[in-house]
Order: sequence, then structure tokens, then C-alpha cells
Amino acid sequence: MKVKDALGRFGEDVAAQHLEQAGLVLVERNWRCREGEIDIVALDGEVLVFCEVKTRSGVAFGTPAEAVSAAKQRRLRVLAARWLMDHPRRWAELRFDVVSVLRTRDEVVVDHLAGVL
Repeated sequence: MKVKDALGRFGEDVAAQHLEQAGLVLVERNWRCREGEIDIVALDGEVLVFCEVKTRSGVAFGTPAEAVSAAKQRRLRVLAARWLMDHPRRWAELRFDVVSVLRTRDEVVVDHLAGVL
């Protein structure tokens, strides 16, 4: 496994644990279709949450959340629509979150940005 892939997997594991500790229920992780992948789908009460997880080992190129570009946001919306087609059900509300994981040599900092996309 490449270092970048290992860092990403670590970040997704940390994000999933953080969301569960915050009371969200994980519905799915790493859901894939031909258009791409949704990192985490979760329930926050009656709200269906699509989470993009970004992990970095430093901030030389910006924070992890800053890496969620406008193009990535558009693609996440397309992926969410595809997920919803594959899982027909009515949801009270939809939300798009970013979970930012910064793993430095000394610590791991998690920032959950709810409803930012």
C-alpha cells in the first residue's frame, strides 16, 4: 500500500470513529460507482449525511478541508444523487459534511465541518 493510500485509510478510520462518537450512525463506507467514491454515508438522526474525508500530514499546502475543491464538491453531489437512486427511500433532509484529519508527528486533529458543501 502506498504511503498516501495508508494516510487516507487512516484518516477515514479516524473520521468514522469521530462521527460515531458524535452520535452519527454509519450507513456505508467507501461506496463506489463508476463516477467515483463517497467516503462515508451516515445518519445524524433523520438527516442523511454524505461525508468527504480529507487527510493530510501537514499544512504546507493548506488544511485538509481546503483540498475539497469546487470540482470535488460538484462530483460529491453527483455521487450522492447516484447513491440515492441506488437506495430508494425518503430522507427528512440531506447534508454534505467534510471531516478534516490532520496527522502530524505529534498529534491527530479532527475537524468536522457539518453542512459546508
